[in-house]
Amino acid sequence: MADLNLQEIHDTLISVAHEAGRMILSANPTDIATGTKLNSADIVTETDKAVEALVSSRLSEAYPSFAFIGEETYQPGMQVTTAPTFIVDPIDGTTNFVHGFPDACISLGFAVDRAPAVGVVYNPYQDLLFTAIRGRGAYRTQGAAWGLEGGRGRRSKLPLAGHPAPLRGLASSLVATEWGSSRDGANYEVKTAVFKKLCASKESGGAMVHSLRSMGSAALNLCAVAAGQLDAYWEGGCWAWDVCAGWAVLAEAGGIMAGGNPGVWDPKIDERKYLAVRGAPAGQRELVEEFWAVIGDGRMEYES
Repeated sequence: MADLNLQEIHDTLISVAHEAGRMILSANPTDIATGTKLNSADIVTETDKAVEALVSSRLSEAYPSFAFIGEETYQPGMQVTTAPTFIVDPIDGTTNFVHGFPDACISLGFAVDRAPAVGVVYNPYQDLLFTAIRGRGAYRTQGAAWGLEGGRGRRSKLPLAGHPAPLRGLASSLVATEWGSSRDGANYEVKTAVFKKLCASKESGGAMVHSLRSMGSAALNLCAVAAGQLDAYWEGGCWAWDVCAGWAVLAEAGGIMAGGNPGVWDPKIDERKYLAVRGAPAGQRELVEEFWAVIGDGRMEYES
């Protein structure tokens, strides 16, 4: 990786993200062709496809030798290899996009040796840009397109708290979860059982978390954990393009990514089951182990 100019790749991804963001903002969700993949909750639009075509074109032009994996052009059997690879979700949060709910983003990740190296996540509705380069920190920039701070935007190092508080267990945590598009079967049963136990009172055997949140976007959930706005995020069923960019941001903000099933401390980029925990001076591993105890004997299983 020493011969790769990660700063240049980072800057290119930011430029592409802003261009893609303008395309997303110009679309009228009530007047575009919409289809489904797995079921009625697994939505794809013509804008998803157009944004991915734009991103693929820009990146192949700038880096013709790098591999590319995107959600809308993925074919079964495609794998993330050790080669330098752009891993892209053109609109992460398509359901939000279709409904006009302003938590959708473009997620542009760059992986080397099957590990996130650069991450750029941009929510054009809120002009929020999250960026990271391995070994150089993670940042949130707000309002650049709106002209804030002379067009530079307000840039903040992540996590947002200068001195993050220690994690003190699930009972004092705000946790992100997602329902996903599969609403039956064994994985759904595991998820709903965990959701119930996370929220239930201590007296009834639950963890009594402060509350659960669902932003509708894996990338934005991860960035909120990186920022310290969420304490943890548990997910099963998402793909490498959902997590690569956000994972880079999380790691550079001092957060950790464990497996969504108990016992996995070093998940693969295409693990499809994840547990992200914010940066903290103490309590990260303890929170992971407490969360795994809530899962108990349950296991989520997804094909890569």
